[in-house]
Amino acid sequence: MAKNIEPNLKLISEYLKLKKVENFVIPEYQRSYSWDITQCDKLWQDIEAFISSDASDPYFFGTIIVDCSLANKFSLIDGQQRTTTFLLLLKALLLRLNEAIPKVPNDEESEALKAGLIANRNKIMAILYKAEDEDIPSMLKDSSKIKGILILENKSINELYPDEVTKIIEAENYESAEQSVHKIPRKQKDNKYTNHFRNFKFFYTKLGEKTETQLNQFAKKFLQECQVIEIRSWQIEQAITMFNSLNSTGLPLTDADIISAQLYSNAGENKSAFNEQWEYINKVASELNNRRIIDINGVLQQFMYINRARNREYISLKEDGSVSVDVTTPGLRRYYTDIKKELLKEPLELCSNLSKITNIWNEVKDYPIIKLLLKFNENAKLFLTSYLFRFEPNEINQEIVLDICECLLRLFTILELSDAGYSSSKFKTFLFGENIKFVDKNVSIETIKNDFNEHINKNWSEESIKEAILEYEKNLLVFLNEYIYSKSKGIEFDLTEKINIEHIMPASGKNITTIQQDAGITDKEEFIRVVNKLGNKILLEEVINKSIGNEWFKTKKQKSIKGKAGYKDSKYALAQSLVSYPKDTWTKEDIDTATEKAANRIVKFIFNR
Repeated sequence: MAKNIEPNLKLISEYLKLKKVENFVIPEYQRSYSWDITQCDKLWQDIEAFISSDASDPYFFGTIIVDCSLANKFSLIDGQQRTTTFLLLLKALLLRLNEAIPKVPNDEESEALKAGLIANRNKIMAILYKAEDEDIPSMLKDSSKIKGILILENKSINELYPDEVTKIIEAENYESAEQSVHKIPRKQKDNKYTNHFRNFKFFYTKLGEKTETQLNQFAKKFLQECQVIEIRSWQIEQAITMFNSLNSTGLPLTDADIISAQLYSNAGENKSAFNEQWEYINKVASELNNRRIIDINGVLQQFMYINRARNREYISLKEDGSVSVDVTTPGLRRYYTDIKKELLKEPLELCSNLSKITNIWNEVKDYPIIKLLLKFNENAKLFLTSYLFRFEPNEINQEIVLDICECLLRLFTILELSDAGYSSSKFKTFLFGENIKFVDKNVSIETIKNDFNEHINKNWSEESIKEAILEYEKNLLVFLNEYIYSKSKGIEFDLTEKINIEHIMPASGKNITTIQQDAGITDKEEFIRVVNKLGNKILLEEVINKSIGNEWFKTKKQKSIKGKAGYKDSKYALAQSLVSYPKDTWTKEDIDTATEKAANRIVKFIFNR
């Protein structure tokens, strides 16, 4: 009789270790591999924080659901993104271990380190190539023996690059991996690679920054102390039902639940006052969370950032007198219940600080510059709150908010254009250092602005940023372009709830073939690239965008179309500017010109010229 379900808490290294006849399968109906640098950077930060915490308990990476209804096939119902990423991380780690081992001296002092590196390398080879101990020496000598060993079979009909993971895992070294993977036509620099290779490169680069000792520690912790719960089911319908259930109910206690319970316990005779304050914080945070601004755990996290900066908890002086910034951030529960447990001994005082944070967000939530900044990166909230916390909520106005938001917006715009993750020293380390100044009322906004100016000019060139903008095909900079243009024209800028990204030259529709011909673009891939350039996109109210659909440019900018709204009816400055555009056609040359102008104004904004 077939088994029903079999849940097991496993080390990631145990979960990934298969028999020679077994392999993981990504089913036909699964989405494509969508994790990018943002998710990999978060994974990296989680592992680094766990290593730095020196915790005695293993680190848990969630639940993975596997359908085992086909013999020797483990179909990933939930966990395909993590599983794929774990394999890419292990391959990057294997290459770095192979590079590190020859560098360690063959002496008594280094014997343990070298043995550890070799042991970790062998464990990874056992996973990626299903190798036994006796297989490894021959695999190291002859790279052809690591080919043709299937660990992940991608059957997803949504995946354009099903063999990408296999190509990377089979590669002898980084260079051969880069040569073998798919290159996306007409893309430049890292944009030409798939998410698979870009994520692999991210891990390979980050691991390359470590010493041999640090590399050994990282490998040991990841292989021996990081866990998942693997739930095996032998009925696919049951597996999918379980996936839906686990993702909708049965949530564990949050950090806020644990912290509030301890605060209540410590409130003593003030329990009634505490309950009133906590209920208010929860109510406002819940309303803000409905606006996707902040929840109660976010409020606790933001005060942790403020308190750590106030106390300079992560700043130290090196022997040469320079400042060292430790960007490792403890988890909320550990910070409040262990590192700074004295905070919980004064429940009303802590609640007063938490209330202030929610009131600040309630004050600024509708400011246009806030809406714009929050589109760029969640981490911007942490540093914005640190600065605004120096004011009382009723003192804050748009003038106070503008300068600090634009400083953060400039840096996070560079992050949007960069292949480096937020954890890079150019972003996270710099912001942690600045946060000391953000919370200090004695440090003027002019000093902070000068710090941003110096940091940006020191680390990036206008030419490289402009080049990245000219190649940019995503949508986030469309909002920034509109903001900068509106500001330059003295036109009020705001972001409504229902707003669309309008392609001036339509990307699809019934007239697309004729539009493509009129634009002088015969190649379909080139057309897709051109219509997605920054200069071909503007903000437009949803109701107007639906009204004009995929009409001709001349039609869109006309004053009236049998009662339909057009660009003339939009409140957005760039749409209004097109109403008086001297031509009735919008071609590739117009898009290139508009993209050039957009790139110039964004570069000018970033470098504060």
